[in-house]
Amino acid sequence: MSAESNNSNIPINQRKHTSTGYVIAVCIAAALGGTLFGYDQGVISGALNFFKIHFSMSSAEVGLVSGILAIGAMVGCLVAGFASDAIGRKAVMVIAGGMFTISSLILAISPTVPILILGRILSGFAIGMAATVVPLYISEVAPARIRGTLVTFNQFAFAIGMTTVYIVNALIANLNSQTFNINFGWRWMFASGMVPAVIFFVLGYFVPESPRFLYQHGKDSKALSILIRLNGEEEAKKQQEAITTSLETAKKEGHTGLRQLFAPGVRYALVIALVAAACQQLTGTIAVGYYAPIIFQKTGVSTNASLVETIGIGFVKIIFVGIFMIFVDRFARKQLLKWGGYAMAISLVFLAVLFSTGKSDMLINILILVGVLLHTAFYELSWGGGTWVVVSEIFPTEIRGRAMSLSSMTVFLTSYFVSQLFPMMLNGLGGVWTFLIFAVFCVGMAIFAQYALPDTTGKSLEQIEAEITHQKK
Repeated sequence: MSAESNNSNIPINQRKHTSTGYVIAVCIAAALGGTLFGYDQGVISGALNFFKIHFSMSSAEVGLVSGILAIGAMVGCLVAGFASDAIGRKAVMVIAGGMFTISSLILAISPTVPILILGRILSGFAIGMAATVVPLYISEVAPARIRGTLVTFNQFAFAIGMTTVYIVNALIANLNSQTFNINFGWRWMFASGMVPAVIFFVLGYFVPESPRFLYQHGKDSKALSILIRLNGEEEAKKQQEAITTSLETAKKEGHTGLRQLFAPGVRYALVIALVAAACQQLTGTIAVGYYAPIIFQKTGVSTNASLVETIGIGFVKIIFVGIFMIFVDRFARKQLLKWGGYAMAISLVFLAVLFSTGKSDMLINILILVGVLLHTAFYELSWGGGTWVVVSEIFPTEIRGRAMSLSSMTVFLTSYFVSQLFPMMLNGLGGVWTFLIFAVFCVGMAIFAQYALPDTTGKSLEQIEAEITHQKK
């Protein structure tokens, strides 16, 4: 038996390959979109208390400025999906970087509330585009053996972006007077987002286009040259054969355009992706993350201390996303998501028990902080990055952009409803029932991961496509 034949029987993630330095650099550049995602979502937490005074805003206006981001993001998701399949993944990333830059500038110089709202809509639009195209792009350029790790760069960058802006907000607020912050401080908070936005925009011109997109549009020679640089010549030729075979099969079966979303295998993948996307937000992470200061304040902790503890959550996110990146390609994705769901449920039950005591002494406050940090850690070790990894892997090349747009839109839609409902749940039902409800969701998604999610670890995108399509016809 030849060495080549022996190599073909070895799982992709265990074969010997050429240097991965170039592909890692490409994926880091793309993942800066995740940094902007986290930055733009987090900046509002520091700026809100100042610009609402500056503009003498009503509660309705404050709610509109806060919530309109999700609406813009959902539109951005849909546009990015169709655009990435039509004009390319790279072009959409460049456009998203430009829109991030423009929206940050508009928010910083806003003379009126309507202009502020416009800036938030554009910011949300850019977030939706980046959230859709970045994991999609990374999944298509990353070698199968480390694809999970590289796609998780996006979640890692998100955590860094959100934590960074929390620190920037705190520095601006604490180094200046209240009067300065009301008039100018919040503008500097928004303006600071232009720095990573410009970097992402510029780097977008230098990353290569997705080779799978190029094959889809008949640019075979350019696609092969990129594959060779990403994977080495031997592996590139194997991938070329798998990709072209997959695209030819789809054309023969008539699975092109929007009709392919309803083809048996793709329909199954779409259902899996939409449920997984909703599950990511039903973990309660949006509640714990966005409203951590409220949770801490309900235990009797001061506002300033609660903001410091919120920054602590950001650092926990960074640490545990990093740990997840190490293990995501070593263990089955579905196992990580299953046990992550059960672990989050336990941490939420723990929080419910603590809230049921009705006490707010030092020990209870510390234990609640521990419960919140445990939930955050388990989320980042499983559904935080794992959702984007699985969703980016299970669709055929020719429909991946549009299908991903529906998945990312589901994330934002679910996030919007959870963020709107959580304060009412916490005030109306109390902490005990609020956390128990999210715990039930976590148990449900653990069961979903165990019995419904396909096993994608260490497999090429074309192999995953073939398995899902053939099993679900």
